[in-house]
Amino acid sequence: VGHCHPDIVKAAHEQNQLLNTNSRYLHDNLVDYAERLSKTLPEKLCIFYFLNSGSEANDLALRLARQYTKHEDVIVLDHAYHGHLTSLIDISPYKFRNLEGQKEWVHVAPVPDTYRGLYREDHEDPVTAYADEVKNIIEHAHKRGRKIAAFFVESLPSVGGQIIPPAGYFQKVAEHVHKAGGVFIADEIQVGFGRVGKHFWAFQLQGEDFMPDIVTMGKPIGNGHPLACVATTKEIAEAFAATGVEYFNTFGGNPVSCAIGLAVLDVIEKEHLQAHATEVGNFLMKTLKEQQLKHPIIGDVRGCGLFIGVDLVK
Repeated sequence: VGHCHPDIVKAAHEQNQLLNTNSRYLHDNLVDYAERLSKTLPEKLCIFYFLNSGSEANDLALRLARQYTKHEDVIVLDHAYHGHLTSLIDISPYKFRNLEGQKEWVHVAPVPDTYRGLYREDHEDPVTAYADEVKNIIEHAHKRGRKIAAFFVESLPSVGGQIIPPAGYFQKVAEHVHKAGGVFIADEIQVGFGRVGKHFWAFQLQGEDFMPDIVTMGKPIGNGHPLACVATTKEIAEAFAATGVEYFNTFGGNPVSCAIGLAVLDVIEKEHLQAHATEVGNFLMKTLKEQQLKHPIIGDVRGCGLFIGVDLVK
């Protein structure tokens, strides 16, 4: 929402002046913020955990998935990056390939890239072909006696090349993953909060019939302030609580962070930033495509809202 946005600065300053004795107890800001966030999501995603960073959110999402499914293995997309904690380096091919390599509980699926990927624009049904790659991974894992806890994916792969997965891909993948007893985790840390313009969340580009089991948020959520969130269903949250080990985070969901989170949502709404992302994104895409006609090195221009990739070909 912009550097030092006055509304954000004001919300932080006003809340900073009030005594907060302990973040362990519920505060109106936390309840108000959870309610506001819930209005942007499918109804079933109604339980919220607040944290300090996207990496913390993704790590918690892994824990939720494993506790709920009682399985361990995770399927991720090639080139993916999900955070800097040890657990997340393990599910980030972008990182682990340069470090200790792939763990046996991690399975890597091809990126659903119809420009450079395995199945391209000229393929008769790239959606099914890419989803079948995930299905094959599941079958192969089962033969080795392994069980899938989650398919963990950025709603729009960013580090992997600003990829726009073909619509319907998530639905087909979710079908295979659910059948295997796993859950679908949508990482919205870079692409959520209206960046794609026409929708508040990037997973919504897949169609109204699609709902992830867990959604993680970070980065724009607090306009630079350390704030993050995991949204999930009652069923998953109850399985997590059933361990008797409560979830606790010293600063996650503190009154200042929640005041800032509320202010960010206000600004997005008040200044019509989703419409702005659509308008500026369309203009940028149009001008980039004009450049594409002039320069053979530009192979592909793709994007949605202000999530845009230019593919250069040597």
